[in-house]
Amino acid sequence: MANLTLENLKKSFGVVEVIPGVDLEINDGEFVVFVGPSGCGKSTLLRMIAGLEGVSDGDIRIDSASVVNTPAADRGVAMVFQSYALYPHMTVRENLSFGLENIRMARPEIERRVSDAAQLLQIEQFLERRPKQLSGGQRQRVAIGRAITRDPKIFLFDEPLSNLDAELRVLMRIEITKLHERLGNTMIYVTHDQIEAMTMADKIVVLRKGVIEQVGAPLDLYNNPRNLFVAGFIGSPRMNFIEGSLSHSDTGQIMFEAEGLQPLPLPDTNPSLGARERVTLGVRPEDFVISREVGAGWPVTVGVAEQYGASSYLHCTLKGDIPVLIHEAGQSLARRGDVLHIAPRGSQWHLFDADGLAVGR
Repeated sequence: MANLTLENLKKSFGVVEVIPGVDLEINDGEFVVFVGPSGCGKSTLLRMIAGLEGVSDGDIRIDSASVVNTPAADRGVAMVFQSYALYPHMTVRENLSFGLENIRMARPEIERRVSDAAQLLQIEQFLERRPKQLSGGQRQRVAIGRAITRDPKIFLFDEPLSNLDAELRVLMRIEITKLHERLGNTMIYVTHDQIEAMTMADKIVVLRKGVIEQVGAPLDLYNNPRNLFVAGFIGSPRMNFIEGSLSHSDTGQIMFEAEGLQPLPLPDTNPSLGARERVTLGVRPEDFVISREVGAGWPVTVGVAEQYGASSYLHCTLKGDIPVLIHEAGQSLARRGDVLHIAPRGSQWHLFDADGLAVGR
């Protein structure tokens, strides 16, 4: 187990700057997820930590010792790849032991580590099979087992579940989370799937264009996004955004105004925000109050009603063809063409200024 420090870490490919400078502290035993859209630099950052990609500038420290000039094999990290990277001509047992044999570890110790990893991952019955005889989930377990046998300080996972079907992804998410609880090692996990990030992480690092947009616990990012990008990326389905402005009512109440919509009071708003000319109102799909009474909020027209059994999602439009997604608990009675009236629930809304930064209440 180990602490990891990234200090002003940079990476360029020729004149193209991929990572302009990352500073990050990862504590011993944390499960940290790097998340962001494709091309945001998360896999490059992981490969730099692993030693598979060179560093243009900055430092990487494991337990306070710099490893930027340390070969990948000597950093005390183990990486699990998206493609599994198993040797097809070897049995599972041989795949698990190959790396240990290369460093001339004693045979009894190799056998102990292989046995322990196989038992931990429940793949003892597959030890004499070859990868082509295994399912995708079983191959992923073998890939993780190969990392475990190295007894690393830090585990690195590069989108390890992206090749699996939806149901198996859910099962493997749970298995990796349980594995972290049993081993207690520091783990860094890369994914573009924010649901994986929300359900697995102790701490999420949200990346965009090689820059860290926000770091925090999953619910901290969900409830208090720093900017429009984080608000739109964290949460599934994404947050609704409506552009408008703030004003004061005759009684001093802060109002949100948008073209073609009646002014909407925003309770608990900081009065100093009333002077802001342009803002974006963000409301999550589950945070709308729905009514059929005229005047109870903004009128929306239902376009598509998706029924999930225990919940429903209503794809609606406001005046001006502004799309709004509404989550309704249970089986909704709404149908295409119905007109509903919506308003944010209590204080369950977010405001962002013209630069996309969250503003206080």
